[in-house]
Amino acid sequence: MTSTNRILGLDPGLRLTGWGIVESDGHRLRHVANGVVKSTDSRSLAERLRELHEGVQSVIETWRPHEAAIEETFVNKNPASTLKLGQARGVVMLAPALAGLPVAEYAPNAIKKTVVGVGHAAKDQIHAMIQVLLPGVKVEGADAADALAVAICHAHHASTRGIARKAAAAAIPAGGISR
Repeated sequence: MTSTNRILGLDPGLRLTGWGIVESDGHRLRHVANGVVKSTDSRSLAERLRELHEGVQSVIETWRPHEAAIEETFVNKNPASTLKLGQARGVVMLAPALAGLPVAEYAPNAIKKTVVGVGHAAKDQIHAMIQVLLPGVKVEGADAADALAVAICHAHHASTRGIARKAAAAAIPAGGISR
């Protein structure tokens, strides 16, 4: 017997943070919702970070995920941009952690490899596979599509971990290992 797991995928950015929620039941996936949290360019950095945090917090309160997954930061050529992205990522990661959700992190290449089968897939390939894996989904933009890819990646890895745990448990006799 399997149980449905609701996963929140997050693609952090200071201007736009994508979010996507899927339900996973073994290897079966179902789209729940997706969207983008926006910060106001004219506001201070602190106010923009607060907007992102509150936006992700609202998504969590509305959709009640069981787990969250976030894309790891890549390094930009511009150190100031990298720092701002890191700060955005921190507040986006904080929201599910404060809600008591386990938060997993995945490298961009791991996400692409899981969703498309190739670690250096183009964005249009990822978005096409999302349409295949979640038939009929209406994606609310490129950032939301990336967030759905993060959620799909986590669902796949969580399912694989669950199978491995069951296999390990089955290999150990009920009374434990005897010597």
